[in-house]
Amino acid sequence: MKVLVADNSVLVRERLVALVSELETIDLIDQTGDAGETLGYIDRCKPDVVILDARMIERDGLQVLTAIKARHAAPLVIVLSTDPYPQYREVCRQLGADFFLDKDTEFDRVNKVLRTIDYRPHTPYRQGHFVSQRYPEE
Repeated sequence: MKVLVADNSVLVRERLVALVSELETIDLIDQTGDAGETLGYIDRCKPDVVILDARMIERDGLQVLTAIKARHAAPLVIVLSTDPYPQYREVCRQLGADFFLDKDTEFDRVNKVLRTIDYRPHTPYRQGHFVSQRYPEE
């Protein structure tokens, strides 16, 4: 599974890369720090999953999420945010986020989510199935 890490904080990106690299089934494509670079990598490398910071440089993370999901065969998106409010989660869900994790309390769940995705056939989730399973509210 190809994964792109997109976060404006170098420290958070390094932590995510270290965390994700623990999984044998992950092919980390790269890491990006701004919106334009993130969208360019998605177009060139076609990742299966994007781990997206809700606050990006150049554009708001929600604008980036909208742009990602407007693409044909859009990747799954795991949104990481320091704003875990239910209203914000709902907005992200409506814009197409597949998962939403609180950076402060759920950061370490990224690998659990990736393992869940990895064990599913790739075609169904690209067609919009598993909506309730993809967006856990634990």
